[in-house]
Amino acid sequence: MNSKECKKHLILGTAGHVDHGKTTLIKAMTGVNTDRLKEEQERGLTIDLGFASLALPSGQQIGIVDVPGHEKFLKNMLAGASGVDIALLVVAADEGVMPQTREHLEILEILETRLGVVALTKCDMVEDDWLDIVQEDLEEYLKDTVFRNSKIVRVSAATGQGIPELINEIDSLAEKAVQRNEQGPFRLPIDRVFTMTGFGTVVTGTLASGTIRLGDNVRILPQEIESRVRQIQVHGKKQEEAYAGSRVAVNLVGVEVSDIERGSVVLPPGYLEPTSILNARISVLKDSTRPLKNRMRIRMHIGTVESIGRAAILGGEEIAPGKTGFVQLRLESRVVAARGDRFVLRFYSPARVMGGGVVLEPNAAKHRKSDKNVIERLEKITKGDPADIIEDLLASSEAGLARKDIVQRTGISEQDVDSAIRELADNADIIELPGRFVHKSIYEMLASRIISALENYHKAVPIKAGMPIQELKAAIGPRMEQKGFQAILASLTANGEIKTSEALVSLCDHIPTLTPEQQSLLSKIETAYRESGTNPTLLSEIEKQYGDESREITALLVSRGELVKIDDDLCFHRSAIESAESALRKYLQENKQITVAQFRDLVGSSRKYVVPLLEYFDYKRVTRRVGDQRVAV
Repeated sequence: MNSKECKKHLILGTAGHVDHGKTTLIKAMTGVNTDRLKEEQERGLTIDLGFASLALPSGQQIGIVDVPGHEKFLKNMLAGASGVDIALLVVAADEGVMPQTREHLEILEILETRLGVVALTKCDMVEDDWLDIVQEDLEEYLKDTVFRNSKIVRVSAATGQGIPELINEIDSLAEKAVQRNEQGPFRLPIDRVFTMTGFGTVVTGTLASGTIRLGDNVRILPQEIESRVRQIQVHGKKQEEAYAGSRVAVNLVGVEVSDIERGSVVLPPGYLEPTSILNARISVLKDSTRPLKNRMRIRMHIGTVESIGRAAILGGEEIAPGKTGFVQLRLESRVVAARGDRFVLRFYSPARVMGGGVVLEPNAAKHRKSDKNVIERLEKITKGDPADIIEDLLASSEAGLARKDIVQRTGISEQDVDSAIRELADNADIIELPGRFVHKSIYEMLASRIISALENYHKAVPIKAGMPIQELKAAIGPRMEQKGFQAILASLTANGEIKTSEALVSLCDHIPTLTPEQQSLLSKIETAYRESGTNPTLLSEIEKQYGDESREITALLVSRGELVKIDDDLCFHRSAIESAESALRKYLQENKQITVAQFRDLVGSSRKYVVPLLEYFDYKRVTRRVGDQRVAV
């Protein structure tokens, strides 16, 4: 039977003060010493993350992440805490609750760890009466924490006391634990990078979501390195695929150990983008010694990475202890985040835990802290479902967004994005344009602006066939994304509201109008070009002869098709083009090929005209150049 069909994929993580016996307890349960570094073994002190696995009585295999308890290595503890499904809080019977007990508990609460068990260790070292007092004090302390309903198991790694009972309680919690989402894109925050002889670079971590498979193409962020999965191991065994919640070792193709580090993330191409600006909802711990003040320097811990930055408080100057507010985090290095990710904040100095929160907008735009629209949008995101979030995002996007951008900006899974888009489209809340989606209100506003701008333009310069496209863009939204602007124009064109050419836009019913003087000038210029045949006057010479207004006249003649513009300074009358093309086709039919000189003689012109004219016929696929000759296409 496939293990996926009957087993969950879960992580047990330790927490607790230094020297309270976390690593010794894990060894008593699993036989594995998670202190893998030589320095750790020599000092008897856990410095970095350690890993093991435990076979539970039910047959469930659970991964274990053992974290350091010393405050000096809290950064390493935070790198391991984000992927925990079940917490094992370790408290020594000879000391009770200590500073890192409290700090680790605060971190577990910030990260919303729901399930846990308490191991009261070193029970062989104290009298029973003392043990009762310590447990009573511990129960009193835990009653206002996530461990309020957790079982306290008295254990001794030295004698084996309570170990079976502790393992049974972990097994019971594993039954209650909710399996992480195995659907959608995978995400592997890296907590260790090393080289394996004969294989190359290996990364490890807890798979946060999705399913990763052999041969998958991957992208490593924020370094933006492309690679492929060569091999996967789970609990030391090779696997063809690994599921969310598993401790995974992944052998990557073509990546050097020096290229990546703890904090990097392995994802499928196209899913999420690194960011240095995030909008978030933050809660400051009620026991924090200081408030979070606007522009305060902070340390953000998300996934397995620490990033330093500043917190711009939205709608105020500070968030007091015990209070919650919206913040824009502006980081000094890029991180990878999705909407809904939990994170921990520490003061920059001293580096104590201040609080934490949840990511609302992973790729946020920089804005003023007093912007009420931003605060209203974040409140809606906090309460809303995917459809609400996407509608709100599109309502604030100047010309809509492509599907991949919606996924990246919201952090919502592709499946949920597609479902929400269908719902919004069915309700006519959003409109699908070529390559993107735009909110109905934005579309209507832009359409109105475009129509109004064209009406004003036609009124101001009725002689012109249309408004230059980039001039129109500047008039309605100079910072608007070009692709979004073109998509809006394409939709209005398809709906019959406007006409577009390569360079001009006009209302469908617009017909250029001229004064009597302009009409007379137009007739003169049109006649001059028609009579000159394949030896036309250059546009710059027309302007010298007839003045600046001739530019508008010749542009109008080009838009009408009376003149054909070959390059910036050269036009031919339509009749001259048609005559030259007819003669060219007849000549090629009889002679198969033609030179520039032969074509010059054929149409009675000079080289300065026939060379660009032949290039025009090449472009129109009348002819094809072969060496110094032209042949029919």
